[in-house]
Amino acid sequence: MLDTIVVGAGIAGLTAARLLHAAGQRVVVLEARDRVGGRMWTDCTAGFSVDRGASWIHGLTNNPLTDIVAELGLETVEFTVGSFQAGGRPIADHDESRQLFNEDATEQWLADVETADALFQQAISESGDDESYHVATERTLAETGWDAERADRVRVFFRHRTEEQCGADIEQVAAHALDEDAIDGEEVIFPGGYDAIPRAFAEGLDIRLGTTVTAVTRSATGVRVDTEDGPFEAAQVIVTVPLGVLKAGAIAFAPALPDAVAGPIARLGMGAFNKVFLRFPERFWPDGVYAIRQHGRPGVPWHSWYDVSAVSGEPMLLTFAGGDFAREIEDMTDEEIVASVVGALRGIHGDAVPDPVGHWITRWASDPLALGSYSYVAVGSSHDDHDAMAEPVDGVLHFAGEATYGHEPATVHGALLSGHRAAERVLGAELPLTGLTRALDPSN
Repeated sequence: MLDTIVVGAGIAGLTAARLLHAAGQRVVVLEARDRVGGRMWTDCTAGFSVDRGASWIHGLTNNPLTDIVAELGLETVEFTVGSFQAGGRPIADHDESRQLFNEDATEQWLADVETADALFQQAISESGDDESYHVATERTLAETGWDAERADRVRVFFRHRTEEQCGADIEQVAAHALDEDAIDGEEVIFPGGYDAIPRAFAEGLDIRLGTTVTAVTRSATGVRVDTEDGPFEAAQVIVTVPLGVLKAGAIAFAPALPDAVAGPIARLGMGAFNKVFLRFPERFWPDGVYAIRQHGRPGVPWHSWYDVSAVSGEPMLLTFAGGDFAREIEDMTDEEIVASVVGALRGIHGDAVPDPVGHWITRWASDPLALGSYSYVAVGSSHDDHDAMAEPVDGVLHFAGEATYGHEPATVHGALLSGHRAAERVLGAELPLTGLTRALDPSN
């Protein structure tokens, strides 16, 4: 019998498996996809990297990924607007009439966001778990005394911030949802593709690709994990599938999960956040900007385009759809989506915008092995729910993944740290978070 089964070969599952394997355990990883990485997915079919899943390291300071990237010798490019900041790096901001902000307008805009955020902290301190980010935002803006256009510009920015950070509409997100949303240090992206990390972690592990888990049964002797290809037995199991898959009941648990775990799974939200990459025959946007941003109501639904040319070596912009709109576009054709995005760009840059020569579009909400992009604190839930769903069940069943790590949910490093925590709980001992990139002997 195996010591531990790990369900899912995303970064959480690979981290846990690697640490347990290094500790001498007999471990097998069961992965339904035909690749490792989960929601870290680099598409190289065009001859350059397109990260359809995770793209950024959000904050290099005190982040375990920083040392891992250095150990692997991965190339990175600084890109510190990946968490939807109002400023911090050059952004080509456009007003409601689609005119570029001048210096005074930019300074006023940044000051307004700083003022609103300070007031918002007071608003959410007075909010309970059942109050939405939308309600707290409206209470904040009412206190500013700003005119309608000035307030509306910040209102729309707050709306887009929850769409990008949570993959959910502002009315669906709890007022406290972004409490942990602090970036410490610069952000970076990967010209060679982010999935170099999970591919490195996978080396030397026993990973069964194309193996879909259907049930997990606990007993006095351990666990049985049923798959479409037959059962596996082990002393313990770590389940790292995305929250969306757990919420959909795609894996049956017997006995049923206790309320202490099932409740958080039900209460937390699974956001939808999709990417649209457009490759152009030539560059039409200003040099030196990190992003083009349309403010106010004209920025609904498309509002921000990120210059990712440094990754591809080609003139490329990346835009996002979050929340209900992200789910809406999944029912559209690629051609309809591209036309919609290009139309919004032409509203700013006119005929200077050529037809794209390539595009890449994600549809994470309809991916049956993800059913969403990442977790968020929905109205009625709390940050405590993230960690509560990771509490061991009967000493043999553990959960890991970004949704289980309350300090840094919805991040790659949060997922990694959750895998580390699960491995420690399996062994009942502290483990140093080292050696993840070191070669393993696959015969062990």
